[in-house]
Amino acid sequence: MKQIDEKITAIINHFKLNNYAFSKRIGVTGTTIDSIVNGRPQEDGTRKKTKPGYDVLSAIIEEFNINPDYLFGKSEVMLKQDVAQIQTYSGVPQVISVNQENEENVVYVPVKARAGYLDGYGDSEFIETLPSFNMPQLNNGTFRCFEVQGNSMVRTFFDGDLVFGKYVEDLNDVKDGRVYVIVSKNDGIVLKRVINRIEERGKLILKSDNKDGNYPTYTIDAEDIMEIWYVTMFASKQMPEPIDVYDRLHDLESKLVELQERLKNKVLNN
Repeated sequence: MKQIDEKITAIINHFKLNNYAFSKRIGVTGTTIDSIVNGRPQEDGTRKKTKPGYDVLSAIIEEFNINPDYLFGKSEVMLKQDVAQIQTYSGVPQVISVNQENEENVVYVPVKARAGYLDGYGDSEFIETLPSFNMPQLNNGTFRCFEVQGNSMVRTFFDGDLVFGKYVEDLNDVKDGRVYVIVSKNDGIVLKRVINRIEERGKLILKSDNKDGNYPTYTIDAEDIMEIWYVTMFASKQMPEPIDVYDRLHDLESKLVELQERLKNKVLNN
């Protein structure tokens, strides 16, 4: 990684200046800049470079529109205008669908449409190609229906299930331990249980309900999130397996019926 003197030298060269002209632009002496980039002569013949102070760094950033993270070793991008603009989360969906009564429809995103959705979630023409329907019980907000893909949430949701999500207007409203559909450029569309660390770290922690070891917990940065939907309802083709207590009761009931039949037969035979 470049040292601070090397970065200041790179800035001087970028603007095709010499040390003296550069020093005048930021309001310091030429000797100050020379001591930073070339160093002060020492008795043993070496040169000791001076660390720039806060005032010098601030003047460089202000005068030449320098990206502060470049000087402080957090970025290789020198100029502010070259820093990619961070996408901020939108408090409303970019596109909604309505019926003839001007009521919002629930847009359905099947697995086969997932790839297109990542580029077309803000495109009204694309959204119009997706199936949509009205559900009277889903009328307080904007809802979207996603088809579940994979087994990362097995125990709760299965491949092919349908989950209905309500659009989250503010990332700070994401509640720990609840299930959400998260749409992002890097990870696509994922269904996960979420821990909210937006305020402390600018991240969400995404967890899977499947505990077979193939689905590790990971984080996602707030700026990577395009949409997030709070799962409020789901539809499944999977019938839940009977729980152990039910099995025991069922077995006990069966034995009781058999015992009653034996007693009945014994009475008849006597």
